[in-house]
Amino acid sequence: YDICMRTLKLSQPSYGDLNHLVSAVMSGVTTSLRFPGQLNSDLRKLAVNMVPFPRLHFFMVGFAPLTSRGAYTYRQVSVPELTQQMFDPKNMMAASDFRNGRYLTCSALFRGKVSMKEVEDQMRNIQNKNQSYFAEWIPNNVQTALCSVPPRGLRMSSTFVGNSTSIQELFKRIGDQFTAMFRRKAFLHWYTGEGMDEMEFTEAE
Repeated sequence: YDICMRTLKLSQPSYGDLNHLVSAVMSGVTTSLRFPGQLNSDLRKLAVNMVPFPRLHFFMVGFAPLTSRGAYTYRQVSVPELTQQMFDPKNMMAASDFRNGRYLTCSALFRGKVSMKEVEDQMRNIQNKNQSYFAEWIPNNVQTALCSVPPRGLRMSSTFVGNSTSIQELFKRIGDQFTAMFRRKAFLHWYTGEGMDEMEFTEAE
């Protein structure tokens, strides 16, 4: 909703608009499984490269360029613009700001007729500019994949998958909301009526 209202300036986003964003990101992440391309990487390789420790497996995803459903053909973007937008907190699908944490690893998947050299230069620039937001104890922690087939209606696009410590903001927010509702015992009767015990919720918290 945040992206639809702030970035795409839609006053009343529908489920169709939300699904459009989700499908764009999912399409980007699974591109390398569906199309041939330079430096392709499958989901298994992505997971292996991006999870330094088994418990740190929560990813933030972003997409660029963000377009509303009707505005496909009017957008022309360059590789520098794509990389800039991709790392922008406003383009992230999770409501947490990467500037409040550090990237352990991240992956960028570019689609369309993109120059490999230009992509690598831009990714290096972004890394140098935001050096303090990357964990320095993991070398070569930015992975790039290229696919020559662009998404429908766009000349080029990029999908971002990042493993950042700032995801804790999201979990803290969910934890606080859970605690507030559990104190009031809101909706609890639905669960206890199905055989669950109150103790299970306390343990989960």
